[in-house]
Order: sequence, then C-alpha cells, then structure tokens
Amino acid sequence: MMMTVPMSSLSCVGSMVFNPSRLELALARRRFTARVLAEMADITVVSLSRIFNGNQVPEPTTVARIAAALDYPTTFFYDGEVDTLPAESVSFRSLSSMTKREANAAIAAGSLAYMVSDWLDARYELPLPKLIDCSQERDPAGAARALRQAWALGEKPIGNLIKLLEAKGIRVFSLAENTKNVDAFSCWRNEQPFIFLNTFKSTERSRFDAAHELGHLILHKHGGSNQGRQAEAEANSFASSFLMPRADVLAEMPRIHALRQIVVRKGRWGVSVAALTYRLHKLGLISDWQYRTFNIEIRSTFGNVEPDSMPRETSSLWRMVLNDMWQQRKTRNHIAAELNIPHAELENLLFGLTNGTEAEGVSPAKGRPSLALVD
Repeated sequence: MMMTVPMSSLSCVGSMVFNPSRLELALARRRFTARVLAEMADITVVSLSRIFNGNQVPEPTTVARIAAALDYPTTFFYDGEVDTLPAESVSFRSLSSMTKREANAAIAAGSLAYMVSDWLDARYELPLPKLIDCSQERDPAGAARALRQAWALGEKPIGNLIKLLEAKGIRVFSLAENTKNVDAFSCWRNEQPFIFLNTFKSTERSRFDAAHELGHLILHKHGGSNQGRQAEAEANSFASSFLMPRADVLAEMPRIHALRQIVVRKGRWGVSVAALTYRLHKLGLISDWQYRTFNIEIRSTFGNVEPDSMPRETSSLWRMVLNDMWQQRKTRNHIAAELNIPHAELENLLFGLTNGTEAEGVSPAKGRPSLALVD
C-alpha cells in the first residue's frame, strides 16, 4: 500500500516541488521493484530510497531518467499531493490468485481515478449520490429490495447497470489490468461512492461485480467492515437479489428441466449462466441434484467461456463528457495533459466504458454544464 508523504518532506527543485508520493504511485502502477527502477534510471538503490523518503533532492536529470523509466511525464512528479485509497477500505476476493503487486497496482489506479473525478467535478455538474444506508440491515436481500424501492425499479430487470449507477451518482471506472486475478472493488471518498470494475472479464461477470460492490457501498459504509467472508457473502447475496428479483424469477422460470432453459433465459437479467443457476437453487426452483448436475454440465460444456455473452455495457456519463469535449475540439489527450498523467493511464480507467467515439451533437460547455443521466 502506498504511503502518503507529508508536505514537509517534499523536495524542492527551483520553483517546483518534487513529490515522492507520486513516485511511489507510478512505481506501483508499473509493478516495478525499487531495484528494477534504480537500474533502469541508472541511479543507486540507496539514492532512490532517500528520494522516496524525502531525504534527498533529486536533480532534474535524475527525475527525467526516472520519468522515462516509468513512462510518466516529468511534470507528474512535480504536481500536488495524491489522495490514496486506505488499505482497509479495499477488499479483493481473489487474494489466493492475486499477487501483492497486482493489488497495489489496482489500488494505485484508484488514486489516478480520484484525480480524474476531481477534474470532472471542476467542469461538470454531475448527479449527486442517491444511495441508502443499510449498515444495520441484517438481510442483504432486504437491502436489495429497499434500494430497488428507493430507486423506483420495481421488479423489472436492469438494462445498462453502469448507466444506472452513474445516474445515481456513483463514479464508475475501469481496471484494465489485463488479468482476471484482480477483482472489482469499491470505496467511499468523503461522501462520494466509487466502483472500480475489471472490464477484462465478461459483461455478465462485470455486472455481477458491480452489483456486488454496490452491496458493499450500502451494507458496509457504517458499522461494519467490507472485508472478510461474511461481508463477501452478504455482498453476493445482495447482488443476486438486486439483479434477479425473486418475484420476477418465479414468474419467468417456474419450472426448469434442462440447462438450456437457463442459458436461454439468463439474458433477461444480464447474468452468467452460473449466477442464474445459483439463484434458482437458492429460490428452491431446482433441487440439490439438479444444481450439482447443471454445474457439472456448465463446466464440461462451456469451460471458462460465458455462453451467449452480452455486448459490453458502456458509460453514458463519459459519452456525454467526451462528446462535449469533441465540440470544443478537444480529446482525451487534453484530459491526460491537464492531469499530467500518461494517456495510457486515462485509457485504462475508461477501457471498456467507452466505445471510442466522441461525437453525438452535445452543445459546447459554458461554465459547468450539467450532465443529465436518465436511468
């Protein structure tokens, strides 16, 4: 986990201030060890350690070599303090398969997302969070019903889940880590909820991950940890109930005789065949024997590939932002340049959330335009 370096320890070069915490963030994003970075930047490990600790003023030429090795703009390291994610606020489910460097890289991406979020707030009036606090709710399914009622969703299936979350004031970013080992995670930053999704996974898995993290946000904001088996089980139960409401499932699938029925109907709720099979078992619509048989058939027939997978969901918020920028003859490169971050890092945060197009007739921004997201 990255440490936050106090301003008193920052090193000055002329009128600019070198920020060691930004060096640590970039190092985490690249998943380098300090020794590897020292070799690539042609400095000693001892000197690099002193720079990290704020005990040595790095020469401009040294910073340039470090920046080149990490493929970050030199200006990035002379910018302000970074807002880091507390380790206790992040819970990963695949700890057995995920390395510490993968976890740290994902957490570091969160700090970059905070920068992008602040950039958005300074230029646009975004939807305010509309979440309920279910910290005292002992039944995750009850919390799912309560949130559906608060959001006036009734029992209907949810179409674009990312669009819904954004309309309710949740900031959604991508974790394009090119690995399935890194799970989604969520956190509160002050009173702003964030969800980070691994869009390397199937659409169905990402939707369930998003609902799972939504469960963490409302179940574990106060009075409970979002880590541990119990918290994970609660978030899973919430996600299952939220995406597949009991009444709708009972009405649509009263009798199940074959796995093909589940494969055909799973698209209604936008979930994986495994998730719908599990939900049907929990609702008592299939027996223990059927549940075991279907799971064996799922593994033998489909392996790790989701059958009849859905198209990737995209962000309505970013479509409107990028369209607005296009009207101003600006691109994503302008955002990256204003934040002094690599363009590739911004693309990582938006990967899978945008379709790459930046045109749809949005009027040029005047002041701080309001982005109206209709759920």
